[in-house]
Order: sequence, then C-alpha cells, then structure tokens
Amino acid sequence: MKKPYVIIHSHTSLDGKIHAIDIPEFKTTAHQYQRLALDPDNHDKQVFNIQGYGNGRITTDDNFTFYRKPALDEQAAKVPEGDFVADAESPMYYLSIDASGRLGWTENFVDHGNVKAHVIEILTERATNAYKDFLRRMNISYIIAGEDELDKALVLHKLATLFHMERIMIGGGGLLNWSFLQNGFVDEVSIVMAPIADGDPEAQSLFTATEPFSKIQPFSFTLIDVQKLEDNAVWIRYKVNYN
Repeated sequence: MKKPYVIIHSHTSLDGKIHAIDIPEFKTTAHQYQRLALDPDNHDKQVFNIQGYGNGRITTDDNFTFYRKPALDEQAAKVPEGDFVADAESPMYYLSIDASGRLGWTENFVDHGNVKAHVIEILTERATNAYKDFLRRMNISYIIAGEDELDKALVLHKLATLFHMERIMIGGGGLLNWSFLQNGFVDEVSIVMAPIADGDPEAQSLFTATEPFSKIQPFSFTLIDVQKLEDNAVWIRYKVNYN
C-alpha cells in the first residue's frame, strides 16, 4: 500500500503537555508553531511542503465546527457505496478524523492562517447514510477506512491514491499521535517547545497510550535538527527509529 510522508507537528510545554497555558509565552510560541506549519504570508514557503494536515474530532470541534450538530436528513436516499471525492484539485486539504461521523460543518473548507483547505472527512463504516448524505450536500469529500475502528494504513493509502498526497502533517491529540506512531506510520516528529510548564497531571501530553487501542511501548528517536526560535522557544525535529 502507498502512503504519504507523515509528520507529527506539535506545540508543547517543557513538561510535554499540549494544552493551552494562560501565559504570554504560550501565545508567542503558538504563533511560531503555526507559521512553521502553514505560513500565512506565503503558502509556498511552508517548511514541511505538505498537501494536507489533520486533527481528530475534538480538536476539529474546538477550532472549526464548535460542537454544532450536523444538519442531517434521516430520510435521505441511499448514497452510493464507497468514498466521495468532491474536489481532488485543492492545493491544501484539512483531514478531519471523525470515525463515526459527528461534526457539524457549515462550509466545505477551513481557513487557517489565510490558507484555505478543502475538508476531507475520514470515516469508518459506523458513519450513517444520513451523515454521508450531509457531507455530499455540503460538497465535502470523505473516505471510509475500517469497520468499527479506523484502518490507518488504508487512510494513508487513500490519501496518496485518491488525492495524490505526498506529505501530510498530523497535529492531533496525544491518543491520535501515539496510535499513528505505534502503528509505524510516522516518519518525523516536529516539536516547538515553549519555555513554560504548569505541572498539571490531568493535561494531555504529546503521546498517550490507551488500551485496547494502543499500548505502552518504548521508542527511540534520531535527531534531525534543532533550532532556537524567538522568545526562548526551541524547534526540534526527530526521525522515528522503528528498527
């Protein structure tokens, strides 16, 4: 199966947490993190050369769909089987990992940092006909990968073959990040580390294992590059050592 080059790009505190901390340094380093991912002033200079970037459902709701309910038609006619490619020519895609189909979109794109990205919903067979009908009416692309659980290999294969993606970025939560890494699909980990910490034991970290979907397992990494950024932040890039 084919796959794009996969980068996990995240903004963390010194104690490895990825939640927002109410302190000025968080905001300034968050801006630098975003510029590295998607330069709002010059899309052609975004450093990762990606064609798509994605998040899980909660991150998407927090930032784009704001916990709206989708406008479903429960009496909709049966949609065609398989995937739906609404716009295969977009220069950038937003990959919405939404296994059961719950997000309430009002547009078929997100506009992050003045970079308009066509939405691709990544579903499993749990998504209802009414939800897929909703996406088609919104002209939102979707792919189906897996029955009850997401088939990540199939997701990556379809992104490479249906949408011709060569490089993508994942900026999800700790569960999503760890599941992709543990399954052997991550090529690079990029961290913008802010000079902050709050010691919150309940806060989500960069990587989190959760049984039965993922397990605690040690990995090592090889340093690709490290750079000092503004406001005492550090940008670190690693290759994952799978062998």
